[in-house]
Amino acid sequence: MSESIVVRNVTKDFTMQYHRSLKDMAVATLKGLPLKEQFQAINDVSFTIEQGESIGLMGLNGSGKSTLLKLINGVMSPDQGTIRTRGRIAGLIATGAGFHPQLTGRENLYLNGAILGMSEAEINSKFDAIVEFADIGKFLETPVSHYSSGMYARLGFSIAIHVDADIFLADEVLAVGDRPFKKKCVQKMQEIRQQGTTIFYVSHATASVRAMCDRVLVLESGHLNFDGDVEAGIRYLQYDDVEDEIGVDGNDDEELGADI
Repeated sequence: MSESIVVRNVTKDFTMQYHRSLKDMAVATLKGLPLKEQFQAINDVSFTIEQGESIGLMGLNGSGKSTLLKLINGVMSPDQGTIRTRGRIAGLIATGAGFHPQLTGRENLYLNGAILGMSEAEINSKFDAIVEFADIGKFLETPVSHYSSGMYARLGFSIAIHVDADIFLADEVLAVGDRPFKKKCVQKMQEIRQQGTTIFYVSHATASVRAMCDRVLVLESGHLNFDGDVEAGIRYLQYDDVEDEIGVDGNDDEELGADI
């Protein structure tokens, strides 16, 4: 089995600006207050993922999960350490990422597909399947600025999941949308998992992590503090299974097209 993702001693720093206006900066300087502060979103993180593994990345909000995903995807570069990936990367790391608000769903389908590395011929061949999976009907010809977050998720996920990739990254991809769509997403991700695609899945939902993943990484304040069995990782986080998850009765999330 070959290595799919190798992360070695990766650190990523950000700068927080406390005062933006010249007046605020002058007042802060006179009072001896800091104008900015460095913080480490990712701190000396190392791990290796083999081809075909399905990894759940978990942790509280602000722990560095999305930053790590963007580093692996190449959207950001680490300040220290190295990241090596093998093969084509696809996925959804932000709802509607790469969408132009004034373009229609159809136009954004081609634009986003190209961003993810698909050729026009490849998009044409998969167009009907993408549209059918997204199931946004007549809104395909509507500017996406009028879409609800659920519609963004449907179209964005549908495009990403139809890319022939070796690594699939998903950041809270099931956090929006109605329950039937969430179930369809899990089924589709299971299909690509069975095809030998490496899955790196960020989620707070323990049920979907159990269904999708065979290993869990837990970030805490930028540190990788757990790497191991799924159930052990969930126990480490002390997550309770009382949240509304896939296949559990409760209130549905927002409906498709709620903003139109």
